[in-house]
Amino acid sequence: MILSDADIRRRLTDGELVVEPLDDPELQIQPASVDLRLGRKFLEFQRTNISCIHPDSEREVDEYVDETHVEAGEDFVLHPGDFVLGTTKERVEIPPDLLGTVQGRSSLGRLAVVIHATAGIVDPGYKGQITLELSNLGTAPVSLNPDMRISQLIFTELKSRAERPYGTERGSKYQDQSGPQASRIQSDEEFGGDQRP
Repeated sequence: MILSDADIRRRLTDGELVVEPLDDPELQIQPASVDLRLGRKFLEFQRTNISCIHPDSEREVDEYVDETHVEAGEDFVLHPGDFVLGTTKERVEIPPDLLGTVQGRSSLGRLAVVIHATAGIVDPGYKGQITLELSNLGTAPVSLNPDMRISQLIFTELKSRAERPYGTERGSKYQDQSGPQASRIQSDEEFGGDQRP
């Protein structure tokens, strides 16, 4: 069952679900989702001196990205064909009986901006800001303003609570993240890492 605005408000009030800061609930809480705003930090992939990114490499993927911080009153311009990692302004805490799904807002989709490549799931038990995989599929640059509503988070109630929710107990590698996080795929078991997704 997908949570309605009434369900979302009740869960937020009871403290079962956390979305903070939720500065304008009247604007951000939609009929069946919560609009999340764009943060100020971005990770941009370097275009030179990289032959290939190998998931099993000892080099950290962080070495291939540059962090950009957008000051108040400035915009981030997403050029055609660009792929950058952004973040939500809000930090979320998803309880073990809910699954979050991040989707783009249709107004931005109509400008050819997508907010995730494949990572649209926010697992039960997840805590932290959400990394956005931003792409411009169009032919014109699009200006993104930090604090603008960039995505929507939809909550689905599970039939039963997750027995092993996302978190440190599982070795979850993105728990409590702040700002955009580059891939930590080299930590996966199949690449010799000791953490489990």
